[in-house]
Amino acid sequence: MYSLIDYNYDLPEEFIAQEPVEKRDASKLLFLHRETGHMSHHLFYEICDLLRPSDVLVINNTEVIPGRLFGNKVTGGKVELLILDYAGGTVKRADSGEFVCECLIKASKRPKSGTLLIFDQELKAEVLEVRNGYFNIRFLYDGDFETLLYRIGNVPLPPYIKRNGKDSICDDKRSYQTVYAREKGAIAAPTAGLHFSKRLIEKIKAVGVKTAEITLHVGYGTFLPVRETDIRDHIIHSEQFYIPEKSAELINTAKEQGGRIVAVGTTCVRTLEYASDKNGHVVSGGGNCDLFIYPGYRFKVIDAMITNFHLPESTLLMLVSAFAGRKHILNAYKEAIKRRYRFYSYGDAMVIM
Repeated sequence: MYSLIDYNYDLPEEFIAQEPVEKRDASKLLFLHRETGHMSHHLFYEICDLLRPSDVLVINNTEVIPGRLFGNKVTGGKVELLILDYAGGTVKRADSGEFVCECLIKASKRPKSGTLLIFDQELKAEVLEVRNGYFNIRFLYDGDFETLLYRIGNVPLPPYIKRNGKDSICDDKRSYQTVYAREKGAIAAPTAGLHFSKRLIEKIKAVGVKTAEITLHVGYGTFLPVRETDIRDHIIHSEQFYIPEKSAELINTAKEQGGRIVAVGTTCVRTLEYASDKNGHVVSGGGNCDLFIYPGYRFKVIDAMITNFHLPESTLLMLVSAFAGRKHILNAYKEAIKRRYRFYSYGDAMVIM
């Protein structure tokens, strides 16, 4: 249960989704009963049939920023930059256009402090400090930084999507974003939410299900592998979150009245479990979530979750295994492969109840 290899499985590369389905809510949906392991197969828009009027659907409204920038050093060498903490960045001397934040940089030779990077006539950057492979960057620009970023930047697609967003027939700036995204700051999408269309959300609300918005800015750490052979020795990444008072009240009231809390994605699961007391009472406010959930964890808030199919040996696979049991999850993954489900960010979904 605690060995890393216990969370491995074989997935043919052809099952890794490279693009989304044409209609968000037309992806496949595997239902898994967390206690019995019973499974059934649906299309995602049939999720309404699995929800109850007393349920509260918790969604993560973070927005993926186009924080992948391609440019050059003044000397001519090519560089690729990824903004890591846009939400935590600091505007310096707004009148002159300066923005400071932490980034990753790929280059043939690591830039040193003081190196100037050029991305556009209106957007340049200076390396302020290099520490443990991370770069403190000061962006220098004319006009509005956000407007420039959304014009110049690219969506930082996961590494297992083997293409550039510009080479795809789909618009990743739209597709790799939930329809309810509005709080800018993530470098990766909360992918379980990608299956919801605006029409489906309205249909869900029409049957009486309430929605509660929270924010967790998905960070670079979500892509980092677990390297410890005993998963209990793994130190998970930290991500910035915020829970509005209104959402906390809605969730707590539903719990008191016997309603189910249905988390859309592992980001919502981790945030709510982290921000709750020992009695499962969710506390509003913000901070940094570094909760690592693996088998043996006792859930205090979540009653059901909607999630995608996750990478082998990932912390996300461990989280869903903690919720439904490792054997049930791996059996469900085998069944999904057998029925040719699509995996990972642009793939199909699972609902665990």
